[in-house]
Amino acid sequence: MRRISTVVFVSFALLALGSSSAGAGNGNDLPAHKDKDVCAKANGPDAAACFSKVVTETDGVTPLATPTYQNGYGPADLQSAYKVPSGPVVAGSGPTVAIVDAYANPNAESDLATYRSQFELPACTTISGCLRIVNQNGAASPLPAGNTGWGQEIDLDIEMLSAICPQCKILLVEANSNSFADLGAAVNRAAAMGATAISNSYGTSGEFPGETSYDSYYNHPRIAVTASSGDSGYGVSFPAGDNHVVAVGGTNLVGAANARGWTESAWSGAGSGCSAYFAKMPWQTDTGCARRMEADVSAVADPNTGVAVYDSYGSTGGNNWYVFGGTSVSSPIIAAVYGLAGNAGTVDYAAKIPYGHTAALFDVVGGSNGNCNGNGNSKKRSGQPYFCTAVTGYDGPTGLGTPNGTGGF
Repeated sequence: MRRISTVVFVSFALLALGSSSAGAGNGNDLPAHKDKDVCAKANGPDAAACFSKVVTETDGVTPLATPTYQNGYGPADLQSAYKVPSGPVVAGSGPTVAIVDAYANPNAESDLATYRSQFELPACTTISGCLRIVNQNGAASPLPAGNTGWGQEIDLDIEMLSAICPQCKILLVEANSNSFADLGAAVNRAAAMGATAISNSYGTSGEFPGETSYDSYYNHPRIAVTASSGDSGYGVSFPAGDNHVVAVGGTNLVGAANARGWTESAWSGAGSGCSAYFAKMPWQTDTGCARRMEADVSAVADPNTGVAVYDSYGSTGGNNWYVFGGTSVSSPIIAAVYGLAGNAGTVDYAAKIPYGHTAALFDVVGGSNGNCNGNGNSKKRSGQPYFCTAVTGYDGPTGLGTPNGTGGF
């Protein structure tokens, strides 16, 4: 992976040469590695796990963590890949984008400060009002109990939001637990506190009969509610399968010698599929699924092309720079793009916007997240190749594609 340390766009000529600025890390590809889930599996169908993966050493256990930034895409890489506005910004001058997670990370503010300082982003603090951290009741105290897995998820989310929209106000709402009752209450709180977009980087490993009873938590007209599609490959997850959210799939993102400077394919771990419980919205016109189809759009999620994250809460020995992947990366990226675009308040549901602006997206072609072809004996086989393979136009793993600026949102 190439690295670019500052948030100011460089020319395509420099990109083609693979130039790196001072302090950008070594610019090398990741060494031999594996990855593992960050959060524990959910304790029942009415609870969620976070959808993040941390890159590990080859033992599959020890995180590939370093004391200084060396690996993973930084803000300028992501801004370049998705053509979002960059340049001098004033922190807190933009819209409010909310992050909803379970439990707490007591180091969230200081970790965010280190991340933003590393990449020369303006400080975003609770004192300035740029950053607010509240519980699911909207109060700054008491915050929920700490949890190292969800704490790393929190750092990932607020740092990805910062990477794409450094001027955005950040509202971090920490739910008491990973139950949908608590997470849903936190989503409602974020909506009540004025968020223009709300990112939810969590979900189930499959659908469950009672999921529609939680729809009211995620049904917020004129607010872009994004949800990660999942990290286990082909199959629908909740809340991404809810027809009132923007389901965000995942891609593999690599630098390329083309006009864009990057190329993408479907990440094998991204979730997708045809919901068993939620109806199809009129803006979805694919013919293979009579109900809600997941996903809508996508962004980088493959741990092999992962992002740099600073986390001191779950680290040991001073090695605080990690590389993360999973659709937990893509959900806050898309929420941030919605925040930059500023159009969610003009429509009833933000998910419909990209369907009317497909030319302003990068179509992702190539890659698959599983076997959904043929009838076979597996209930997961659909006989519809686009359910699990990135094809020209709409497909399940990557939806309509990835941001090409803010015009698609």
